[in-house]
Amino acid sequence: MRRRRAPKRKINPDPKYNSTVIGNLVNTIMTSGKKSVAQKIIYNAFDIVQEKLKEDPVKVFYAALDNVRPRMSVKPRRIGGATYQVPLEVPKDKGMTMAIRWIKDFSLKKKGKPMKVKLAEEIVSAYKKEGSAIKKRDDTHKMAEANRAFAHFRY
Repeated sequence: MRRRRAPKRKINPDPKYNSTVIGNLVNTIMTSGKKSVAQKIIYNAFDIVQEKLKEDPVKVFYAALDNVRPRMSVKPRRIGGATYQVPLEVPKDKGMTMAIRWIKDFSLKKKGKPMKVKLAEEIVSAYKKEGSAIKKRDDTHKMAEANRAFAHFRY
């Protein structure tokens, strides 16, 4: 028996751009409750993006997120003792969360530079439809495509 669904938490928008998506990015990057440090990293990264591309960094960030956001993914389902990878459509808010997490994770994996520079590079590469986060999205889509035969198991 499953319990009730957890309620959606309200994410506060960030103070500079008044955007809940950027607020979500701040919360994702934040470690040990240091929100002001996370905000500094993001705002400095946006400044670097503006220098590199000469475009509005918020629009670039939204475009990068949309490029990274997966449309399909697989979910394991146990049916008759066997586990099948069943392809499912990803809801928009879940896809945004995944995209933000991937951008953060691949930024952290890079070594030898400050986080603001790594984050800016990852956002620019996602905007140009290249880089690790885009590769991750493509791998997710490929896996969903490869397991299309099990699509009838979704319920």
